[in-house]
Formats: sequence, C-alpha cells, structure tokens
Amino acid sequence: MSKRRGLGRGLGALIPEQEDPAQTPESGLKQVDPTHIEPNPHQPRTDFESAEAKIKLEELTASIKEHGLIQPLIVTAAEPGRYYLIAGERRWRAAQKAGLATVPIVIKEATPQEMLELAIIENVQRADLNAIEEAIAYRHLKDEFGLTQEQVADRVGKARPTIANLIRLLDLPDTVQNAIINSQISGRHARAMLRLETPTEQNIVLNSVIRQKLNVRQTEALIEKLLRQEKPKPRAKAELPAEYKAVENGIRDALGSKVELKKNGKQGKIIIHFESTEDLTQIYDIITGRG
Repeated sequence: MSKRRGLGRGLGALIPEQEDPAQTPESGLKQVDPTHIEPNPHQPRTDFESAEAKIKLEELTASIKEHGLIQPLIVTAAEPGRYYLIAGERRWRAAQKAGLATVPIVIKEATPQEMLELAIIENVQRADLNAIEEAIAYRHLKDEFGLTQEQVADRVGKARPTIANLIRLLDLPDTVQNAIINSQISGRHARAMLRLETPTEQNIVLNSVIRQKLNVRQTEALIEKLLRQEKPKPRAKAELPAEYKAVENGIRDALGSKVELKKNGKQGKIIIHFESTEDLTQIYDIITGRG
C-alpha cells in the first residue's frame, strides 16, 4: 500500500500516485455512467440552487456539450460499479445535464474524513465555498473527527488563526450568517462584527453595511465608532436617610463586618458580608447571643 500523503498540498493530492494493481480493487482512469455516481455525503458546499449557481452550472453545461468533460471526477468506490464523489460535483451535475453517457473518473481510496478534507481543498481552491460553508466544514472536521484547530489547519493548508476566525463566524446571529450566504456581505465584513458584544449591535452594523453598501474598511470604522461611544453611566446610589445610615453603622460596629442597608419604600433588606467561615461563625454567635 502506498504511503499516506498530506492533504495540504492542494489539488495535486487528489490525484493518486501509481498503485499496485494487485492491492487496489479499482484504479487508474476509466469511463463510467454518471448515474452510477452518488454525491459526496460530506460535501461542504450547499449552494447549488441560487440564481448565480444555476447560471454558472448552465455555462459549464454548455462548455461540456461543446468540448466534453476534460477534467476527470475524483471518486471513491462505494460498492462494485458504484461510486461516491470526492471532487467535481458541479462537473458531474453539468455532465448529466449535457447528456453524457459516460464521464472520466479517477478512483481514490478515501475514508469519510479524507472525503471531507479533499472536498474542502477543491472547493476552497476554486473559491466555491462561502465563508459559512467553509466554517461549517472546518467545525465538522473538529467535532466529527476529533481534530484540533492546528490539525485542521495542517490538513487543509491554512494558518490556524484563519481556521479559528472562520469557525467563530458561526457564533454570529443567523441574520449575519444568511447575509454571507446570500452574498450581501463578505466574510471579512462578518469577522469585523465579531468585535461587537451583542447580536443587537451586530445587526445594527449589518443593516448599515447593506443599506449604505459599506466596504470592509468603512465597516471597521463604523464598528470603531460604536466601540468608542460612551456607555451609559449607572445611576448613582441613593443616599440613605441619616437615621438609617446610623442603624447601618451600628450593625457594622456590633458585628465587626461590612453591612449594607437597602431601603425601598417601607421595606428593605440588610446585607452582611463575611470573608471566611470564621467570620460567619462569629457573626452567627453574636446574632444568637452565643458570642
């Protein structure tokens, strides 16, 4: 069996080296009926139905009708004569729309984790994933396959902070995530919004970005302005009437501990602070007359 290769090298890692035919059930380039191929169950890309995606698919279909499918699909064997796609779902879809009876495939042995990794590599290098699809795919690698962010970064050839920042996008409100998916804002716009503490603030900035068509630098300036705004000052604590203040001081002196007396109309409460079990025991003894 050939030595396992790293996946961070790009699309070259999708093409298998020469395998020993005696050890590989199916190998090399071959032609198969596209209906014998199933989509990658770990495909990170989900946008095949938007207007833009449909236009691109139609353009690719027209090209394949004219020139054929030049680049082979990368698949893994599911069962004899059946395959799962690893890379090339748009080409597979377009080939079927173009009415091709057979498509070229390269068969590669791949685990479910490798199927996801390879699909990520292909989509990212072709810029086919939006930032949310990419973030979900990286989180899936972490959660489903138990990889650390460092390991995910190594597997897909990206820096660890890039992986971390993308996954953090999934903490943003659905409104912001949907704006990325619908191409209303970019991932860089969204990463800037992570500096804001609340969904309310993030949605305020989102609406401004969309309405005013702000670029990333303008968005960052708007966020800086929001962060610099003075926070509302807490209301000053109401002063106790002199007679109640005297009571508060008397209890404090008697117990030897910090005491707060709070009054609300005719009602109120006394808060007694203690710093240790010994303090609490002493306060208890004084109150119960045991001291």
